[in-house]
Amino acid sequence: MDKYEKTNTEFEAAVAECRTLFEQKLHDYRASWRILRPQSLTDQLFIKAKRIRQLEITGTSLVGEGIRPEFVALINYGIVGLIQLARGFADEVDIDNREAIALYDRYAREALELMKRKNHDYDEAWRGMRVSSYTDLILTKIERIKEIENLAGETLVSEGIDANYMDIINYSVFALIKLKKEE
Repeated sequence: MDKYEKTNTEFEAAVAECRTLFEQKLHDYRASWRILRPQSLTDQLFIKAKRIRQLEITGTSLVGEGIRPEFVALINYGIVGLIQLARGFADEVDIDNREAIALYDRYAREALELMKRKNHDYDEAWRGMRVSSYTDLILTKIERIKEIENLAGETLVSEGIDANYMDIINYSVFALIKLKKEE
């Protein structure tokens, strides 16, 4: 297995872990996230990323949860963000769990395909990075999303919110892969 195939396999395993939690939450809450407006979703991503950074800096969690579950949440909220971009927000849950999972799988596949292309071009550079750098890059992506939202999408050169969600998903997957190796 070459290095790229190894990364693809690790990526798929990390996303499968996230998908399992997503499916369990769908069972408990249905697709309640359909109600989230774009800015609320961005703030949810921000909260998760800030918590990771705080845990990295202090090494202390008073609620007993570590960094790994927050990266899982970033992946799942990133995929939710892509779904919301495509469909808009709703005033009530308007999709069933089966449709929500199908959409999840679609955007997870798109994230994998993007990662494959970038990973080839960057030659696995992510493996030499620190998890804390992923956190900072994710926070930067969230800040960019906020600015695009503040500009009502009227940007001059930005890749767009969807590209930032994809990067958040992929950096978070890389973090899960690296954290698993540390366990």
